[in-house]
Amino acid sequence: MDHSVLARRFVSDRDRAAWHDRALWFVREKRDRQADDIPEWERLRETASAIKQHTMSRLADYLEAFARHAQARGVQVHWARDAAAHNRIVHTILKRHDVRRIVKSKSMLTEECGLNPYLEERGIVVTDTDLGERIVQLRQEAPSHIVLPAIHIRKEEVGDLFHRHLGTEAGESDPARLTEAARRHLRQEFLSADAGITGVNFAVAETGGFVVCTNEGNADLGTSLPNLHIACMGMEKLVPRTQDLAVFLRLLARSATGQPITTYSTHFHGPRPGAELHVVIVDNGRSRILQSESFRRSLNCIRCGACMNTCPVFRRSGGHSYESTVPGPIGSILAPARSPHRHHSLPFACSLCGSCTDICPVKIDLHHELYTMRSVLDQQGALSRRKKLAMTITSHILQRPWLYRTAGRLLRLGLRRLPRFLLYTPLNAWGRQREMPPGPRRAFRDLYRRQPKDR
Repeated sequence: MDHSVLARRFVSDRDRAAWHDRALWFVREKRDRQADDIPEWERLRETASAIKQHTMSRLADYLEAFARHAQARGVQVHWARDAAAHNRIVHTILKRHDVRRIVKSKSMLTEECGLNPYLEERGIVVTDTDLGERIVQLRQEAPSHIVLPAIHIRKEEVGDLFHRHLGTEAGESDPARLTEAARRHLRQEFLSADAGITGVNFAVAETGGFVVCTNEGNADLGTSLPNLHIACMGMEKLVPRTQDLAVFLRLLARSATGQPITTYSTHFHGPRPGAELHVVIVDNGRSRILQSESFRRSLNCIRCGACMNTCPVFRRSGGHSYESTVPGPIGSILAPARSPHRHHSLPFACSLCGSCTDICPVKIDLHHELYTMRSVLDQQGALSRRKKLAMTITSHILQRPWLYRTAGRLLRLGLRRLPRFLLYTPLNAWGRQREMPPGPRRAFRDLYRRQPKDR
């Protein structure tokens, strides 16, 4: 469905939209304070960007090195061309071990591949153990944010949810007591699990090891209690050397949640004695993006979510309006790059303000890529006739200064003189949820022309 339609639904609940906006901006402000405390912050960003660009330029070599070193440490490495292959591989491993119950630590890749419903259809119980992920799982909906998956849900709604599913007292909304109820519930899931599944934040080519970052310790429990650990990894998660991790670990938590470092940054270098460790490396369209000069840098993303926290569109429209596993500015590049006709509206949701580019810890030129994506979608015939017509008319006006001046004059006059019922019609999408600005009497060029030449 078109982003604007879904965004309109979210914005119609004005209290929720305003609260969602404030909550995400609060996280953005925390990020800024952390960045200001690091004198070398910009140097870290430059270094991270250079490391990622170098890695992408030799990705095949580094993937082979990672697999070779991981296998030497006793890790079983699997390769998945797409989501379907990923799900088959994971299910085959679980079936071989007669697994019936799984605990999963937050992995956006498994969300991308639709692993949960795939396994549940085959009789396997999957429990997401990140608190936010568990909340949205109980609500039978997707995460709305890659770091803060339940940011769109009020604590009172969580209380009602836990009352129905976990047996808490009706009307309970105290965050501490709700968290304690979730902890008791999840502890039983950990103890009864036959296998643990995690994502991968960073994988190191020179060692074959990988890092999983959490704030709740759920990945540690989920991989320490069962004897089977499956790590699902997008192939872009590589860094060349162990020393490169220091750069990214300093950037990740500060950009994501405004904290100096994640509470748990767990390094895996092979299975425990008597246990098995599998790594499933997934392409799922990443190779196609890597081949594109225009969008290759989007693969540098470390999934911190900072671009979402700063984006005025995301903050006011909610993550579900994107209908993409990774929403926001970065998702508006990745999703259309994979499925242009399905996600054609996302790049046009961007205001091109550039805030996402300014805040990105690996310096992806997000708003420039979004601007380029609009042209690519047009060339691929992915735009609706209505959008194509509107852009054609706009282009026609902007290429003719006299017509632009005339249109501006008529619009200013219309804003001042037209009766309200003519101004606020179904054709005025902007006016459906906001007041039109008062029309100025003079254009900027007229005011500028009146200024003294020395100014």
